[in-house]
Amino acid sequence: MLMLDRKASRKVPDLVIWVFLPASDIPSFVGKGNVDIGITGHDVILEAEMQQYVTEELRLGFGKCALQVQVPEASSIKTVEDLAGKRVVTSFEVVAGQYFNKIDERLGLQDDQRTKIEYVGGSVEAACSLGLADGIVDLVESGETMRAAGLHAISTVLDTEAVLIRSSTTKHPHLTPIIELITKRIAGVIAANKYVLVEYNVHKDVLKKATEITPGRRAATISRLEETDWFAVSAMVEKNKSAKVMDDLVKAGAEDILLFHVGNCRV
Repeated sequence: MLMLDRKASRKVPDLVIWVFLPASDIPSFVGKGNVDIGITGHDVILEAEMQQYVTEELRLGFGKCALQVQVPEASSIKTVEDLAGKRVVTSFEVVAGQYFNKIDERLGLQDDQRTKIEYVGGSVEAACSLGLADGIVDLVESGETMRAAGLHAISTVLDTEAVLIRSSTTKHPHLTPIIELITKRIAGVIAANKYVLVEYNVHKDVLKKATEITPGRRAATISRLEETDWFAVSAMVEKNKSAKVMDDLVKAGAEDILLFHVGNCRV
């Protein structure tokens, strides 16, 4: 997590310090403490109920996983409605409780019939086989641990990933320019990893069709060439779609198609 130090120095008026804390603590330190900016998971913010205290500045594109409701594969429970009113173990007590409260209310379950949420800090996936739960709510990345425990997912509570957060309240106004600079630089690196730059030449008759294929992140850059009725086009396209984009441009009639990897950028 990033923390901006308030201590003054003659040569360096503001210091940027890395502070490493448990992910579950970071939203609280940023939202209520003396810390301005940090990195944590979207799921952690919701579990800590810190949505009103922190602002998600950027989704960082790593640490992606899903918080899912899981039950034993051999179980007769097939839907979350089947699990409602039974025992659920999780380390996400707040999020899971809110999720099942809505289901319990929709099903009209009385207080003594409602889903029982129990907190376990670790080895959540073992709760069903050890007789502690009928189902669990846990994070799933590849699914290997879930399958090894004989479980399968029946519902997704939320999708999550690492996010850059800042305090919703400005604590140190003199540090705002540094915070914004750091945010823009991180955003530039994320965009550079996500996009590539495609450039090509195209005749005016197919210019509209070609730019529909490459609309750009905001808009394509179009320049008129010296040769009559021909244009040069450059646009950012998503890296994982670049091969298909080039194929589609060829079919549309574009020529001299070039692809450039972006080392860094500002967006």
